[in-house]
Amino acid sequence: MEDIKEIIAESIVLSLDNKISKNDVLDKIEIPKDKEHGDFSYPCFNLAKILKNSPVNIANTIKEKIVLNDKISKVEVINGYLNFYLNNTNVTSTVLNEIISKNEKYGDTNIGNGENIIVEYSSPNIAKPFHLGHFRNTVLGASLYNMYKICGYNVTRINHLGDWGRQFGLLIEGYKRFKDEYDITKDSLNVLLDIYIRINKLAKEDESIFDIARENFKKLEEGNEEILKLWKIFRDVSIKEYKRIYDILGCGFDSYNGEAFYSDKMDEVIQILDKKGVLVDSQGAKVVNVGENMPPCIVVKSNGSTIYATRDLAAILYRARTYDFSKCIYITGSEQILHFKQIFEVAKYLVDEKYQKGLIHISYGMIRLKTGKMSTRDGTIVYINDLIEDAIKKAKDIIIAKDANLEDIDNIAKQIGVGALIFNYLKTTKVKDIIFDLDETLRFDGETGPYVQYTYVRAKSILNKVKFDTKTKIDYNLLNTKQEIELVKELGKFPNIVLKALEEYEPAILARYLIDVATLFSRFYNECPVLVDDENLKNARCGLVYATSIVIKKGLSLLGIECPEKM
Repeated sequence: MEDIKEIIAESIVLSLDNKISKNDVLDKIEIPKDKEHGDFSYPCFNLAKILKNSPVNIANTIKEKIVLNDKISKVEVINGYLNFYLNNTNVTSTVLNEIISKNEKYGDTNIGNGENIIVEYSSPNIAKPFHLGHFRNTVLGASLYNMYKICGYNVTRINHLGDWGRQFGLLIEGYKRFKDEYDITKDSLNVLLDIYIRINKLAKEDESIFDIARENFKKLEEGNEEILKLWKIFRDVSIKEYKRIYDILGCGFDSYNGEAFYSDKMDEVIQILDKKGVLVDSQGAKVVNVGENMPPCIVVKSNGSTIYATRDLAAILYRARTYDFSKCIYITGSEQILHFKQIFEVAKYLVDEKYQKGLIHISYGMIRLKTGKMSTRDGTIVYINDLIEDAIKKAKDIIIAKDANLEDIDNIAKQIGVGALIFNYLKTTKVKDIIFDLDETLRFDGETGPYVQYTYVRAKSILNKVKFDTKTKIDYNLLNTKQEIELVKELGKFPNIVLKALEEYEPAILARYLIDVATLFSRFYNECPVLVDDENLKNARCGLVYATSIVIKKGLSLLGIECPEKM
């Protein structure tokens, strides 16, 4: 219904004698949460200063002067809001014809106009198994990438690996000592984790091992051939395993440049900050003061070594030069909020203002188990490989219990199991903590991925029975029940929902919307039989079913979820 938004915006601008731009109006038009308040709403509060009048008076003036298009039945004023009610007959044919004609391209726009966007997400520490804590980060980033792509942006996906630091000096020492006891080609990340745990325990008993580890890392920084070769092995086996998991999740990356990539780029950062006079001594360390409300940002520690912040600053400088980004989005847990506030402040000394303003940190809440917080010490860390296998197995058991003769069960179980996990983490507002419960996640009723997938399968089943032809001439004026109208209007919101999800960096907006679509489709399905004798009505309702299947499939694909054709 983008064209209707355009019509509303143009009407408002004309009624105000062009005292405000069309784009300013378009940015403010919203969809009311309460359906009683219309299909679109425009708040007049921003006009109060411009027109020197109260929002209520402004809204009433616009209502009196506005010329309504035939797609809009009426406009009402409620507390400074202009509420627009659509002409159901015109909207039904407009929405359904648009969806069916555009098909999988429905919702695509070119608002990005080729702007360069960087999305940094996933970013696990190498030489460790991929655990549940990284999962939310990964699916959040992948879904935002998908949405940016269909909105016309040029998007670069960066996996900023944790592949540098003194811990690798310790791991290298452990590998040297214990490598003959392991086969690193099999279950490589668990092998490396076990080696690290063993050498760490031994070092606590013999502190000289920590000295050796520090020497190993020094050699690594200096490019020692033997040490560098071992580090590359750890990195290569880690990326290989991560890519296997990313393939299962249906996501990928354009760059795996992690912390190590910036190890030779930090000196320039230090020199720039020093030259600009903002790098000051503080108890032996070199820091940049970033304001009264934040502690200084440490750039060089008192022992002369650099830290995460130094490498992140080097990354900002490199990305500005390499990608000329309008936005560089970082997705991490909420515990890093202060870190990013600090480096974004320091970045103003390194890059132009447009790049500094384009730095965006998206934080998310913790994932907890039903038994409490995850903990390596308590052995309650959930590894994503095990979780995916469990989800697929449970999905397969559910499918077999419903229909043991279903073809391609293994692939369908994978689509449902993986889709259920992704949907579970995206349906919850990102700032909220999540309590993980696999059984709840895999339910086929309620607010779950399998429920939305099943709605798609049910729609496809109807269409297969009647062999619906999209080229059939259809009279959508026959769709006039409450259930039909509500579903049509909901489908028409899809392009706006995608834009809102991007505007708020919140895939949950899209996930919750798909639950609403599935719920409205269920009501329509129960109250409005599709396979009726009246051929014209049957075709009209099939058109609505087909449009619903398009929106659900497209919406789930943006979240990174596949739709099975049968369940």
